[in-house]
Amino acid sequence: MDPVKKASKHSWKRDEILRVLQETNEHPTADWIYQKLRPTIPDLSLGTVYRNLARFKEEGTVISVGTVNGQERFDAYTVPHTHFVCQCCGKVIDLESVAPSIESQAVASGLPGAKIETWSLTLTGLCPDCAENIN
Repeated sequence: MDPVKKASKHSWKRDEILRVLQETNEHPTADWIYQKLRPTIPDLSLGTVYRNLARFKEEGTVISVGTVNGQERFDAYTVPHTHFVCQCCGKVIDLESVAPSIESQAVASGLPGAKIETWSLTLTGLCPDCAENIN
């Protein structure tokens, strides 16, 4: 352990934040997680949620999908996969079948033989519901 960093104590609030994130496919915001937990953890602060999400990202426990409609979205499914973001409603959807292979990415990027450790691909457009409502 880095001697400069203090050992952190186990936190049940941290466990609950992670549990809620792992149990949803919504790709939630910090505010969504806060609102979900607030009824059962009345002394939870939004700052606590943000600090723990930052920690989870640093540890690799969660990933950031990016900013959608002005708010960062999170995903506890950390295996590299593709996301689709609806530009109309902000829905974020996992697309497993669109995930390119690591080798094809290295070749496509002009780096054949490179060792790619992680990747991110986000497609944007209109989800089926929003596309149907426009027609």
